Amino acid sequence: MESLKKNYLVPFILVTSLFFLWAFLHNLNPILIPHLKKACQLSDTQSALIDSAVYLGYFLMALPAGWFMHKYGYKNGILLGLGLYTIGALMFYPAAGARSYLMFLTALFIIASGATFLETVANPYITKLGDPSTSEQRLNFAQSFNGVGAFLAPVIGGQFILSGIEKSKEELQNMSPDQLSQYLSFEASTVKVPYLIMAGIVFLVALFFLVSQIPEIKEADEEGPDSDKHSFSMNVLRHPHVFWAVLAQLFYVGAQVCVGSFFIRLTRHLIDMPEKTAAFLWGSIAMVGFMLGRFVGTWLMRYIPPARLLSIYSLINIGLLAIALVTDGKTAVYAVTAVPFFMSIMFPTIFALGIKGLGEETKIASSFLVMAIFGGAVFPLLMGWISDSTGSIQKAYIVPLLCFVVVWYFGRYKYMPGK
Repeated sequence: MESLKKNYLVPFILVTSLFFLWAFLHNLNPILIPHLKKACQLSDTQSALIDSAVYLGYFLMALPAGWFMHKYGYKNGILLGLGLYTIGALMFYPAAGARSYLMFLTALFIIASGATFLETVANPYITKLGDPSTSEQRLNFAQSFNGVGAFLAPVIGGQFILSGIEKSKEELQNMSPDQLSQYLSFEASTVKVPYLIMAGIVFLVALFFLVSQIPEIKEADEEGPDSDKHSFSMNVLRHPHVFWAVLAQLFYVGAQVCVGSFFIRLTRHLIDMPEKTAAFLWGSIAMVGFMLGRFVGTWLMRYIPPARLLSIYSLINIGLLAIALVTDGKTAVYAVTAVPFFMSIMFPTIFALGIKGLGEETKIASSFLVMAIFGGAVFPLLMGWISDSTGSIQKAYIVPLLCFVVVWYFGRYKYMPGK
C-alpha cells in the first residue's frame, strides 16, 4: 500500500500473517457447534457455549494482553499468544478421546487467550506502520487476509471434521448403549488430526517470529522519562469516540458470531440442507464474500469516509436480516449468505476509528476494543435460548439484526474524535 513506510514492509507482512490464525479459530466455530452438539448430545443453548468459551477468553485476557504488550513489547506478546494457541490446539486430542465437553471448552478458552494476545498486538501495530490519516485503509487491507482464514476454516472444517452422518432422535434412541457410545466416540474423534495439524503450524509460525526482527514502535509521547505514568490509564473511555467504538465492537462481534454460528442449523431448519453442503456454502460463498468485501471496502474508503461506509453497510445488513426473518426457504438462506460481504469492513473500521488520535493511550484503547469481542460470548447464548424457546432458529436471527442497529448508530452519529 502507498501509505506503508518502506522500512516497515517486512514487519507488515509478518504481522499480517497472524490475522489468518485468529480468523481460522473464529470461523471453525460454525463447524464445531453442530459437530459437538451431535457428538456431546447438546441443546442449542449448550452448543452456544462454544462461542462463549472463545469470547470469554477475549474478555478476560484483553487487558492482561495490553499490559503485557505495554511492558514487554510487541514481539513477546506475539510469542506468548502463539504459545497459548499451540497448547490449546493440542488439548483437543485428549478432549476428543474422553469426549469431554468441558475439556473442549477449556481448550477453546486457551486458544482464544492466545488469539487475544495476537489481536491486541497486531491491530494497533498495523495502524502505526504508515501515515495516520490512512490507518483505517491499512488495517482493512491487512484484515483482508483475515478473510482467507474465514474462507478456508469452514471449507476445511466441513470436509475433515463433519462426518456427514446425521441421525434422527428416533435412530439414536433405537441404538444399544454400546452402539451409541461407539457412534458418539467416532464423531468426537474427527477433530483430533485437524487440531494436531493446526498446533504444528502455529508452533512453526512461533519459531519463525522468534528468529525474526520485529521493531518496537513507540508513540511520540511515549518516549519521555514519564511515559509509563499515564500510558496504561483506564481513563481512556473518557473519550466519547473510544467509548462508543467499544460498545459498537461489542455488538458487531455479537452479530458476526450469531450470523455464522447458527447458519448450518438455519439451513437445516429452512431447506433441510445436509451439514457438509451447508458448511461448503458458508465457506465458499459467504466467507469468500467476506474476504472480497475487505478488499472492496478498502478501495471504497478512498472515496467514502470510513464512518459513513460503516453506517451504510450496517443498514444493508439490517435489511438483509429483515428479509431472512420474514421470508422462507432459499430466499432467507441467500439473504443471510450475503451478510458477511457487508460485515467485512466492520471490525477493522470500528477498531481504527476507536484508537484514532490517542497517542500514548492507543494500547489500552486497543485492549478495550479487543475485550469488546466478548459480545461473541453473550449474543449467541441469547440466540440459542430464543431458538430452544420458540423451536425456530430463524426467529432467533432478530438478535444480530438489532446488533447491527447499534453499529449503524455509532457510524452515523457517534464517531466524533476529539469531542
